[in-house]
Parts: sequence; structure tokens; C-alpha cells
Amino acid sequence: MSSALDSFLDKWRERWPEWVFVERFVEEGMRERAVAWFALLQEFDDMLNVSGDPTPSDAKLAWWGEELRSWDSQRSRHPLGRVLEPVRAPWAQLADALPGLVDARERVADGAQARAGLAGYAAAVAAVEAAMFKQTPAKAAGEAVLTQTLAHRVQELGAAVVPLAAGDEAQWQRQLLAAWPSRVAGPRPRRLYASLARARLQAVLKGGQYQPSPAALLWRSWWAARG
Repeated sequence: MSSALDSFLDKWRERWPEWVFVERFVEEGMRERAVAWFALLQEFDDMLNVSGDPTPSDAKLAWWGEELRSWDSQRSRHPLGRVLEPVRAPWAQLADALPGLVDARERVADGAQARAGLAGYAAAVAAVEAAMFKQTPAKAAGEAVLTQTLAHRVQELGAAVVPLAAGDEAQWQRQLLAAWPSRVAGPRPRRLYASLARARLQAVLKGGQYQPSPAALLWRSWWAARG
């Protein structure tokens, strides 16, 4: 594995140190692929949740659109592509959805508008995940990706991204949690990732920091992995 690829995988693992306890529930041959995929999505999250001048992030999104389309022909330039590009997935659909992240940065009127702004992106992510992890696509899987993306967004940027009609930051987070079942639709790696992200949101709403014990992580992950 190259040092460049390692740096992207390790950056995601540093943000999600809990993953080391739960990845045992992912098929061994899929573990590196899962981390590479979530590392890619983290790159997109960072471009969505940019603060300050968005010009560099916009340029990166445009570059990624070209890169993802090249993966359909199994040509990659980015280190993550060495792991992900061999998968026959709807990469062009994801590329087409990336410009929507630019519009989704704007503060919106209500929760429905917030969800509509990222619905195309979330559906594209879920479609790739279905192909990548060999599961039949489901609309509910896109909804799970959408809720997790919105939850991560408000945790990153706070009140500045709360829809105007949603009240304050905590109220919006409670709305998201209410729409987020403890076990979501989608392939097992997504269910595990979502369980960790949901637990972080619950901890925020309780006014504390998410510091689960290994036993609690294993129980939560077993529950999420059951499908």
C-alpha cells in the first residue's frame, strides 16, 4: 500500500477511532474497501461543510467529478481509486450529484428543503454502496445516508446551517435523530458506520462527549450488523 493511500485511510480512522472495534463485523475482504469508501465520502463532507472561501473546494469537486467518471473506464489518478475504481459501480451518477453539494451549502427555510438539497447526492452514494457491498439498492438506504450527512453537517458548522424553521441547533439535531432509526437500511458497512455516527449525535444531545466502552461498541455493532 502506498504512503499516499495510507494517509487518506489513516485520516478517516483518526476521525473515527471507534471503527477499530467494529470492523470485525465487516467481511475481511471488504474492510479496506469500506475504509477507502468512507474516506472518500469524508472528502466530500469536507467540501460540503467548508467555511470561508469555497473556491478551492469547488475546484476539488469539479476535479472529483472528472475522476469518478474515469473510474467507469477503470482509470484512476487518486490513491483511493486504487482500491475503489475496480468496483463496477455507478460512478457517473455520483459524479453528476457532486455539484449539488455547492447549492446545499446555503442555509435553507426548513428541514424538507435541507433534505431535498442533498437527496440526489445521498441517493447516488447509496447506489454506489449497493454495488460496492453487493446488496440490492433500496430507497431507505439513501434516506439513511441523507440523515447522516445532515447530522454531520450540523455537528461541523453548528447554528449556521440549521434550517430557519427548525429552531435552534439542538432542536434540529433532535429532528434528525427522530428520523434516524437505530438500525438503518443499507449494506453492513453503512449500518455500522451509521450506528457510530448516531451514537455521537445522541451524546451531543445529552451534553457529553461520546466515549463508549469497547463492550458498548461491540453490542451496538452486533445489533447494527444483524441487518
